[in-house]
Amino acid sequence: MDFEQVYSKYYGSVYRYVFSMTKDENIAEEITQETFYKALKNINKYNSKFKMLTWLCQIAKNTYYTYCKKNKNLYELDEKTADSEEMIIEKIIKNEQNIEILKALHLIGEPYKEVFTLRVYSELSFKQIGEIFNKSENWARVTYYRSKLKVKENLK
Repeated sequence: MDFEQVYSKYYGSVYRYVFSMTKDENIAEEITQETFYKALKNINKYNSKFKMLTWLCQIAKNTYYTYCKKNKNLYELDEKTADSEEMIIEKIIKNEQNIEILKALHLIGEPYKEVFTLRVYSELSFKQIGEIFNKSENWARVTYYRSKLKVKENLK
């Protein structure tokens, strides 16, 4: 993936992450731009065993901290901010993973798609899923297992 693709794919997520810390559109825009500039300069240091979004958010967080230190009188960092930042990164990553899963799910047929959706997103038990389809609990388990395999295959 070239850097233009990285930029277009992750810009929105990084911006939202930064905005959640700054609560200021202009500052969030500035820090996001600086984040991608630093990422471009240091792309050779990127370790591909980590997610690109995680790496970018780490750069964004450090850039924000640097910004705060330079503007001490404007912003204060606290421990709550650091804790909430980790939760925000997790939410962003989870959201992106959900989108990928939904794309993969779209490629599989019924009843696999519906069973997977009922189990994962509606959090229904296998017994409830079986009842919906007028099948056994075991049928729901097997169908869910097969749907997971199909989704994993489509994610590759």
